[in-house]
Amino acid sequence: MAARSNPGRKVAAIVFDIESAADSDLVSRLQYPGEGLSAAEAVSRYRADLLEANGRDFIPYTFQLPISLVVATIGPDFRLLNLVALDEEQSRPHEIVRQFWEGWERYDRPTLVTFNGRGFDLPLLELACFRYGIPIPDWFAEDRRSFDQPRNRYNTAAHLDLQEWLTNSGASRFNGGLSLAASLIGKPGKLDVAGHMVQELWEAGRQREIHDYCRADVLDTYFIFLRSRVVAGVLSLAEEQAIIEETREWLEARAENSPALRKYLDAWGDWRSPWA
Repeated sequence: MAARSNPGRKVAAIVFDIESAADSDLVSRLQYPGEGLSAAEAVSRYRADLLEANGRDFIPYTFQLPISLVVATIGPDFRLLNLVALDEEQSRPHEIVRQFWEGWERYDRPTLVTFNGRGFDLPLLELACFRYGIPIPDWFAEDRRSFDQPRNRYNTAAHLDLQEWLTNSGASRFNGGLSLAASLIGKPGKLDVAGHMVQELWEAGRQREIHDYCRADVLDTYFIFLRSRVVAGVLSLAEEQAIIEETREWLEARAENSPALRKYLDAWGDWRSPWA
């Protein structure tokens, strides 16, 4: 199948995911001032403190930096156009953030699609703009009515958070997260890397593995997005299955030069209809 990465085609949605790592200097300076801890020691101690206090060692996004951001551009027909890791070779947080928002503007502000992006990815990106002095006036749109502003929680035309969609805007808990949602429709879910491993991979200089992990999450999110459109009545089940098969072929055509895509395809599963 021919590639669908024509830059002239309209982009209707951007499915994306972020991986992040602690700003170790910030952690050392604010959490343990005057204690003489190295950056790495400060992060390790902060995680241990969080684990003892909360039962999990996940560092709040306010102390984190985006180190990988993968975007899947989606056409008006819901087909995958391209899959790209921003600033992949250097993984510079400021450049990742700049490229993301410039791309959103360049594609005429398409719908952003995430899984738990309302609670993590977008706040992290907004705080990075605050940190780096990057203006995003069309995202805040403060001259509009609050419910028309793209960052309004219930403006799903601007940002569709699939976790919020599945839980009726947080009315219930979605135990199992992205991996469970992907597994329900036959897609791989988590493979050999999980979110809690990203900090160690980053500190070890293993950025490529982080980007590959992020790619897999974006693909899972894309397929969950397609199924959500079936449930919402936007796509028929037959249309969804045809798009999924085309996407599999699209990935196969690129897997020879991408171990990450090969691994994803090797774990691929097909959804089985109970009526078949």
